[in-house]
Amino acid sequence: MTAAYDEFAEVYTAENETSLMNAYYERPATLALAGDVAGRRILDAGCGAGQLFEVLREKGAVVSGFDQSAGMVAHARRRLGDDADLRVADLADPLPFPDGEFDDVIASLVLHYLRDWNPVLAELRRVLKPGGRLIASVNHPMMVNLTHRHEGPRPDYFESYTWTDEFELHGQKARMTFWNKPLHAMTDAFTAAGFRIAVISEPHPVPEARELFPGDFEILDTFPSFLFFVLEAE
Repeated sequence: MTAAYDEFAEVYTAENETSLMNAYYERPATLALAGDVAGRRILDAGCGAGQLFEVLREKGAVVSGFDQSAGMVAHARRRLGDDADLRVADLADPLPFPDGEFDDVIASLVLHYLRDWNPVLAELRRVLKPGGRLIASVNHPMMVNLTHRHEGPRPDYFESYTWTDEFELHGQKARMTFWNKPLHAMTDAFTAAGFRIAVISEPHPVPEARELFPGDFEILDTFPSFLFFVLEAE
């Protein structure tokens, strides 16, 4: 996915700022699950252009972030300043942080790009303090079944499989590939990595989005696109 995000980093950043899915749904839900972060040491894993990093820092957290895409990290640095702890790193590789460094890791819409979660979750567990939290959001496992109901055979919910989404952002075509997993495969991976599942959440978009996105709001308000977890390191 590195090349894809490098290619449309600018238009993706612009879309992420104000879109229903990001600004009025995923980001508020993630921040609500994080709660009071003042004084907490947080790793923003897959930080993108730094929108979540910025809010967490404003709320008093001490934040570090990394992303696989150098283009996205460049946008984040312009937003956050040269003093922000930002790095180019791959979530699938060993992370450049010591053991037990963070109170929280936030993985916002990143795990679903990966086929094998086991080594990734082991690394995220390693950099967390005992009792620390992993707050993660992923594509809802039923989303593809809903999307494909009029497009030939429905995917087998119980299988892990890849699918590609093609869309347009501010006049530029984009293409992203994801791995879809059933819920039990996700929860099995979390517990195998040493996490206790504290919360599974299927939130609604924030109410003020109703007037801004009337048609899309109703769809998202009645069927979730993302699934959210709060996991505690045992």
